[in-house]
Amino acid sequence: MRVLGVDGGSAIAGWGVVTLMGNKFVHEDSGAILTNKKDVIEMRLKILYEQMMNLIKVNKPDVLAVESLFFFRNKTTIVPVSQARGVILLAGAMNDLPVFSYSPLQVKQAVTGYGKADKSQVQYMVKRLLGLHEIPKPDDVADALAVAICHLQASQLNKMLLKI
Repeated sequence: MRVLGVDGGSAIAGWGVVTLMGNKFVHEDSGAILTNKKDVIEMRLKILYEQMMNLIKVNKPDVLAVESLFFFRNKTTIVPVSQARGVILLAGAMNDLPVFSYSPLQVKQAVTGYGKADKSQVQYMVKRLLGLHEIPKPDDVADALAVAICHLQASQLNKMLLKI
């Protein structure tokens, strides 16, 4: 299974493609979609949509995994982040991809074993689980890879439970 994990935002949207070979996570590709904060939101969302469509076309994922909006402290960014998430979900739907959402707690639990892990712990475990030489930058890329890993672990668990 090829998973495109996305950590959505209107300024930076991290993305990562991860597969599972046996019991090993394999980093296929990753990066970030950047938009100019000086541009109007409509143009930023257009860029995000077009680049997401291209990522899906190039990487051919089987599923799209995104982090859900669980709790937001910064009220000024909740609307643009929500709009960006909507565009990401639309790109998945336009490509007939199944879309799965995971809370930050679920992602942290899957990657570190502890739902209240801090950002540096998640980044370290993403690096380690994927056998990378360094922590992916910007942080949004590491977060997107963590979402993809979370989905693969959830899928494996579901397969095991179906066998019982």
